[in-house]
Amino acid sequence: MLGAAVVVLGYLAMSDEDTQTEAAGVASDLLEGAAQAVDKVTSFKISRMASVDKALVDHPQVRAMLAVIRRGEGTADAAGYSRLFGGASFSGFADHPRQAVSKWGLTSTAAGAYQMLSKVWDETRDLMGLGSFSPRNQDIAALGRIAARGALPDVLAGNLTAAIKRLNKEWASLPESPYGQGTITWATARDVFSRAGGSATA
Repeated sequence: MLGAAVVVLGYLAMSDEDTQTEAAGVASDLLEGAAQAVDKVTSFKISRMASVDKALVDHPQVRAMLAVIRRGEGTADAAGYSRLFGGASFSGFADHPRQAVSKWGLTSTAAGAYQMLSKVWDETRDLMGLGSFSPRNQDIAALGRIAARGALPDVLAGNLTAAIKRLNKEWASLPESPYGQGTITWATARDVFSRAGGSATA
């Protein structure tokens, strides 16, 4: 579809004014369609974070999915909410710690139970109207990211496979993540989901 739009745009330079106007409209329609197609593929819409029902953070299926994410991120224990990238801890939840930590050849500001970068936290906090970096707000922020990735309906329905295939673009520790770092296995994900009270149908 993008290729077709490029062909139409290229034709503009060789046409009279009326033809150019018509062709420009066709190109615009093609590009809009391509953008919609890309959106369907990525299924990432940050606007979903603003509209998600925050009370869903207490839904058993959501709690189970959060447990899977935390297992992958190495923050499943009680201290996980105050964990920095690399394993050290930060103190106080007034705000994201915003500490750039270098380890394993990487430098990251990832922090908390869901290892959110400071810029990701800021985006999520602002869209969802969150305040501090408290454990509760970290959970709600993770819910927002799940919704943004289009995975919330699958989580609620227990379609764990489909949910993880959407969320492994957000959390690189989930099975089949495309980012090349170590991941938990599908078996571990299913086990954690079940033990945390989730009911998986697929």
